[in-house]
Amino acid sequence: MANSSAPGTMRLEVFRYSPETTDGPHFQTYEVPYRKDWVVLDALNHIKDNTDGSLSFRWSCRMGVCGSCGMMVNGVPKLTCAAFLRDYYPDPIRVEPLANFPVLRDLVFQLDSFLDKLKSVQPWIVRKEEKPVSEGEYLQSPAQLARFKDFTMCINCMLCYAACPVVGLEPHFLGPAAIALAQRYNLDSRDQGRAQRQEVVASEDGIWQCTFVGECSAVCPKHVDPAGAIQQAKVASTLDWFREVLWPWGQKQ
Repeated sequence: MANSSAPGTMRLEVFRYSPETTDGPHFQTYEVPYRKDWVVLDALNHIKDNTDGSLSFRWSCRMGVCGSCGMMVNGVPKLTCAAFLRDYYPDPIRVEPLANFPVLRDLVFQLDSFLDKLKSVQPWIVRKEEKPVSEGEYLQSPAQLARFKDFTMCINCMLCYAACPVVGLEPHFLGPAAIALAQRYNLDSRDQGRAQRQEVVASEDGIWQCTFVGECSAVCPKHVDPAGAIQQAKVASTLDWFREVLWPWGQKQ
């Protein structure tokens, strides 16, 4: 994209959409000050505070923790609180809502489908029977923690869903983050809910839809490696089938 910004400024081409108008989706260009320590989110806030108060987008912590400011920045899923203007200067920056989600307004997209998928894998510790509080906590060794710790870093930013080509083609696919969180609890020594999650994780819309492109892990800001979690779940599911179908007597031992 050619740069035509005035000195000391940058151009942002921002996706705009309002359901109340008949204009349809379009891009609107804004000039913002260029500062080396600014991120794309700073530029969007400058636009909203000083140029166009009608611009809508999500953000909260500005520290890469809440995951709410995820957007497409020049076609790549990014946390806009971590995408520095200096990495794009002097070229224009195109900002769009995350791909593969229905757009509600401007840069705000609908979360319902993702939240339903997340809830379906029961991302919490499931116990068949709780022990009395008087018996103390459920202890865990460092080695047991290490098995799933990386997967606990997920902040539900949904960048992996925007990067995943399968989500784009199959909207019902459970998706990287939900499967990674299911695997996080399946690997937790305190959890006993794998059988319940397996009905969802190994279903038609679960792990077997994944073609292992790996873009989900490439864009993850917390290095969770959801692609690796999916492959782990595939191996575990295959072993389940082997035990049940090819070696059923092995379960009785």
